Amino acid sequence: MKELVILGGLFFLGCTVEAPSPAFEKAREQAASAEREWRVYLGDRGASHRSPLDEIHPGNVSELEIAWTYDSRDAADDGSSQIQFNPLIVKGVLYGTSPKLRLFALDAATGEELWSFEPDAEVRFWTASRGAMYWEGDDEAVERIILGAGPYLYSVDARTGRVIEAFGDGGRIDLREGLGRDLSRDMMGVVATTPGTLFEDLILMGGRVNEVKGAAPGHVRAFDVRTGELRWIFHTIPKPGEEGYETWPEDAHERVGGANSWAGISVDVERGLAFVPTGSASFDYYGADRKGDNLFANSLIALDARTGKKRWHYQFVRHDIWDRDLPSPPNLVEIRRGDERIPAVAQVTKTGDTFLFHRETGEPLFPMREEPVVGPVVPGEHPAESQPLPVKPPAFVRQTFSQDMVTDVSAASAAEISKRLEDMQFGSLYTALGAAENVLYPGLDGGAEWGGAAWDDETGLLFVNANQVPWVVRMVEASDDQSLSSAIGMGYLHLCSGCHGLDMRGDGVSVPSLVDVSDRLGFLELYRLMREGRGRMPGTASLLKWYENAAIAWYVYTAGEDDRPENWAKAEGPKTFVNAGFQKLVDSNGLPGSKPPWGTFNAIDLAAGEIRWQVPLGNFPRALEAGWVGLGAESYGGPVLTASGLLFLAATPDARIRAFDKHSGEVLWEAELPASGFATPATYEAAGRQFVVVAAGGGKLDQPSGSRYVAFALPVSE
Repeated sequence: MKELVILGGLFFLGCTVEAPSPAFEKAREQAASAEREWRVYLGDRGASHRSPLDEIHPGNVSELEIAWTYDSRDAADDGSSQIQFNPLIVKGVLYGTSPKLRLFALDAATGEELWSFEPDAEVRFWTASRGAMYWEGDDEAVERIILGAGPYLYSVDARTGRVIEAFGDGGRIDLREGLGRDLSRDMMGVVATTPGTLFEDLILMGGRVNEVKGAAPGHVRAFDVRTGELRWIFHTIPKPGEEGYETWPEDAHERVGGANSWAGISVDVERGLAFVPTGSASFDYYGADRKGDNLFANSLIALDARTGKKRWHYQFVRHDIWDRDLPSPPNLVEIRRGDERIPAVAQVTKTGDTFLFHRETGEPLFPMREEPVVGPVVPGEHPAESQPLPVKPPAFVRQTFSQDMVTDVSAASAAEISKRLEDMQFGSLYTALGAAENVLYPGLDGGAEWGGAAWDDETGLLFVNANQVPWVVRMVEASDDQSLSSAIGMGYLHLCSGCHGLDMRGDGVSVPSLVDVSDRLGFLELYRLMREGRGRMPGTASLLKWYENAAIAWYVYTAGEDDRPENWAKAEGPKTFVNAGFQKLVDSNGLPGSKPPWGTFNAIDLAAGEIRWQVPLGNFPRALEAGWVGLGAESYGGPVLTASGLLFLAATPDARIRAFDKHSGEVLWEAELPASGFATPATYEAAGRQFVVVAAGGGKLDQPSGSRYVAFALPVSE
């Protein structure tokens, strides 16, 4: 039985203080000072991704070796699980999560497990977590890890792993509550994928929501870190009398969802400003029921962090129909212009643009221009006439698609993609979505993605990895009946076709085909898979009654060629348009249909508004099998910068972690990981050594899942 110690009769909101284990205390003896650890998601609340450590430098980085590994277990055998976690290192202890969102504490110097905490079973194996928050009260005996898992926000004792019962309802708050709608049956209602940001005693919180009709609104909230009590709320879908209300239909605040901050919030502590990037309104690709510019969707909003009152905002995409969410927390930077140092905020985007604003006023620091929205649209749609883009810096990805950009890796691939393009709509960056298949370039995953960018105050460079892969969006007419009781047909359309397609064939890369599912799974296996979810696919248990779920499962299991959705999408009654599938434009080898590079690492001079260097990043394993090296690949997870001028970045499907020279982009070191590291690394000091650690969870881009955290360090001198 563990010893309970009451310090001077100390109770904290009714909870006794339990003594940490001897192993935990030993780990803390090896701790470095706060600035030499990694105590905040992405390094600090300004999302700099930067560490002052310099023990590892260009002259010795080639000597790095594995210092320890930790198997967090829980990986899925079928490749459906992931780890996207950016670990926290606080007082000699590393905090991370497993693929099933089990929170654990390790000795940061050795990788020895110190404790673990299991969230409720309903969220396990359900969605990824990208990080957590550490909070310390005025008394050092009060330390918490705040973890988002599914729709819940948990408060856990950082020293023991015991839940803080006085926080919310028995140690957790339900993010689906307090939004003015009944979301109790919707496990996808609000999901804490990216951690909130702490400011004083407040948790500033956004969240991921559904991208279909009926989604939760993406209001931004602040919760009391001690009690979980709601302190303020900012309505991203305005109510009557609030700014922006006129940019929506009159009843939008009651029924439209989205406009949520899923990417994370940056905070200027000195000025008390929170910078909130938001995403699209729901439904993402068809906005007939949300006519107008839809403020504050697709916006950067500067809020008073203490009150939630708006200081300024900028809308990047008006009436978004391309799913151009702001994908990452903005970087708080200082721009040098002559002798002046301007406090600024930089936001990278899925379109590959970098927007730069004065932190206090919201004034753009480079001129803006308007890019026309062109092309035919589906009936009922009302896109904006144009969209704003910065004149500088130039885009760090290509932004238009044409026959001249078709892949040239082989004559066969070029001919195959060119043939497909004959019936597709494509062109400029903001080509509207028409009734044909539409090529979206950059694709739905950017440009920039959730890994974000690293900022170097010394050189004034912003470093960002980017995707350059075309995607296909196919808009189809369908019934607007939202009733899930008619599950056999329309249930598949509304719940499944968005990923698996009207032809049920997926994309052959990251979304499996359902055409032959009866050859691979028994019916009960498929039924359980749909109810429980797996990897990126959420379960339907909270959305459907058991017999509704069984009806869709049976439809999928038995549907023949004549029963596919192409034959019933034009049902009688009210109509809407939906995206028939999230698919990439790829050749028969599964490689992108555009010319390489398919992924890059970029250095942007923010003062001059110029790109200093750009290099291909990573490789697709299928390209390597064909003997093609250096063509780049998609990446998920961001870079980490050290004071010695090194950039550490994993993120690619070839299961490598690399160190780059910040001045040139040259790769100075690389090492193989046990699985792809689709996560942002962390670097820290413990026991007098500098470590670089990354979660190797795989599970994206058709790569196997993993469960290990791998820490690298220089050899110990004898």
